[in-house]
Amino acid sequence: MLFSPQIPLQLEPRGDSRFENFVAGPNGAVVDAVKSLLQQPGASLFMHGPQSSGKTHLLNALCHASRDHGNTAFYLALKNLPSEASESLKGLEKVDLVCLDDLHTVAGNAAWEEALFHFINRLRAENGTLAVSSRVRLSALVLNLPDLASRLAWGLRLELAPLEDKDKVRVIHQHAELLGIELREDVVNYLLKHSHRGLARLLEAVDRLKNAAFTAKRRITVPLAREVLKPR
Repeated sequence: MLFSPQIPLQLEPRGDSRFENFVAGPNGAVVDAVKSLLQQPGASLFMHGPQSSGKTHLLNALCHASRDHGNTAFYLALKNLPSEASESLKGLEKVDLVCLDDLHTVAGNAAWEEALFHFINRLRAENGTLAVSSRVRLSALVLNLPDLASRLAWGLRLELAPLEDKDKVRVIHQHAELLGIELREDVVNYLLKHSHRGLARLLEAVDRLKNAAFTAKRRITVPLAREVLKPR
């Protein structure tokens, strides 16, 4: 058995996160580099970028693409995991591709750093592929274990740039389509102008709009958006 049943881990990639529906914007070269890992067994990647720049989507898409090629792949969200969850890395070196998301959230944690160091060594010995994401670039990541930093620096390092407004509009429409709703351009423009600029917060606003429209049995309009975005 690979994983402890007592520790809930997010190992399955999100079904809706694929390369085909990733809005690359200024990050086309980064996406191509991530895809190239599929043809490089034993390779490693450290990807950093601000919140909502697409790191999680790309890691999930990479897992799906790897599985589509007949390989084994696991996605692991490190965010908010307890120190004891680090024990569940044991056995993952047998997987062809391992994607570790939000590394910055466990930086400085002795148990996680030790477990990650040994895991990367085991994965490399098995010729497995590793993809890691962080909001912080590797050189600025505060790690207490220098050997872990050196292991993370072995492979390719990529930086994701934030999306421009026109690209955010595409993401918003894609998200609305997944929710089964249609957003008029005036509503989208209102969200961009009056909501938080971060993409995650924008998509959260779309979720709130859908819920408000459903609850009140109203159409999604600018007046409704104004009510939803009103400070609580």
